[in-house]
Amino acid sequence: MYKLAKPVALLCETSLHAGSGIDLGAVDMPIQRERHTGFPKVESSGIKGSFRQAFYQLEEVSVAGITLNKEQNRKKELALSFGPEDGGLHAGALGFTDARLLLFPVKSAKGVFAWITCPLVLQRFRQDLKRCNQEVELPIPPESSIPENSKLYVKDNKIVLEEYTFEIKNFAHEDCSRLANWLSKYMLPKDENYAYLREKMLTDLVVLSDTDFSDFVNLSTEIITRTKIDPKTGTVQGGALFSEEYMPSETLLYTLVLTTPIFNKDKGAFTPKAGRTEEQLVMDYFVHNLPSVIQLGGNATIGKGLIRTKAVEV
Repeated sequence: MYKLAKPVALLCETSLHAGSGIDLGAVDMPIQRERHTGFPKVESSGIKGSFRQAFYQLEEVSVAGITLNKEQNRKKELALSFGPEDGGLHAGALGFTDARLLLFPVKSAKGVFAWITCPLVLQRFRQDLKRCNQEVELPIPPESSIPENSKLYVKDNKIVLEEYTFEIKNFAHEDCSRLANWLSKYMLPKDENYAYLREKMLTDLVVLSDTDFSDFVNLSTEIITRTKIDPKTGTVQGGALFSEEYMPSETLLYTLVLTTPIFNKDKGAFTPKAGRTEEQLVMDYFVHNLPSVIQLGGNATIGKGLIRTKAVEV
């Protein structure tokens, strides 16, 4: 049973294809989606595999004040936390939930793009924060609300997202402004390179109805048509035309990192010390060594799936 949990924000630096296999529908290779809502997601197995690979490539890690080089980390601490290569030996002490969608970017007539969300998504996020023992007073604004000083208005209280016009009934809503401030502060990277996005979050967030949000995340993903080149002729190979679906860059997701005590007699650097339990040391190992960028999903060789990570510290 998992003892500790912590949210980690996942910001798409490039478009993300977490595929669900080949489909006979309009898109040959669609992305993973929740069955009951249709919202995009990333399976926990893919999340864990990407983080494991990122930790595997670290030159050194710090565990309970001890610095380990790459080979030391690979031999023991990586296996104890993520699980050994031979999965039959023992389970890893780290677990992950599916990555859920929090904010989805859509084209806007003003402000270039807006982030959209909905009450259902925000309620689930608040519940997940409580599972992490983070009793945050996260406001859930009503649908059709927008923060103060928004730059999205085209006329009076109307905004245009994609080709649809929305009348904002709860303009300059206090809860929406509080939510935008919270997301800007805790869910986006703190370094100077992201100052523009943090400022944009304060004004260009839109809370839509659950139904409108569902329509956008189902109909406004990126669909890219690709071909295969015949190496002998240098031209398109016959019958090799296919389409792929992507979550766009600037999509914001989150996952919960879960830890348990070590499932092995030799606990390595995770041996309890100075009042720190095994599960706390495993969580410290993950958070303190968390790579700032990981690659998630398919098509890594064409630059897809670069994800900026951030442990959410409230």
